[in-house]
Amino acid sequence: MMALMGLFLAAFLVVHLSINLLVLKGDGGASYQKAVEFMTTNILIKVMEIFLFGSFALHIVYGIILQIQNWLARPVRYVKSNHSQTSFFSKYMIHTGGIIFVFLIIHFMNFYFVKLGWVPIPEGASHRHDFYNMVINLFKNPFYSWLYIIFMILMGFHLHHAIQSAFQTMGWNHPIYTPIVKFIGIAYAILIPLGYAFIPFYVLYFF
Repeated sequence: MMALMGLFLAAFLVVHLSINLLVLKGDGGASYQKAVEFMTTNILIKVMEIFLFGSFALHIVYGIILQIQNWLARPVRYVKSNHSQTSFFSKYMIHTGGIIFVFLIIHFMNFYFVKLGWVPIPEGASHRHDFYNMVINLFKNPFYSWLYIIFMILMGFHLHHAIQSAFQTMGWNHPIYTPIVKFIGIAYAILIPLGYAFIPFYVLYFF
């Protein structure tokens, strides 16, 4: 369950990034707003949105439960810190996951909760669905942009272990295919966060 939800969320990140990159198209946000309008009005997308939030919630809950089980299974820490063969990225999955959760709350407050009317429309936006101006105004703020970039770097650490771990959990290991999966996992963990981080960097310094 944890692996399947993780892979679904990983696929969602690709779709979300492809839409976000439209901000940089240079057409005043026309393409981006069309994509946003489609995502916010299409009934199929609305159904998938419920499934998406359910996956987020269950992924977080299962992650916490698994971490607690790991702690209970080894209540006494190793005398030597390098005794464990667990990778660096695996050891800190709960920490990077917690940081990503904080980022999601901030992200929802700046966009999704505005759309729902739960928080006021930010200055510079003309209406609740004016996400283009919301994005531009936020990323023109150096503090927010660099905080966003740092979050994306930490998300890359989380994804580095998540992709490979998911395939291993599903039992999709093979002497030939496993190295390919590891390569794809590393490439994904670098390229996807880099794509997200590029948007605020470009808006801040070149827009």
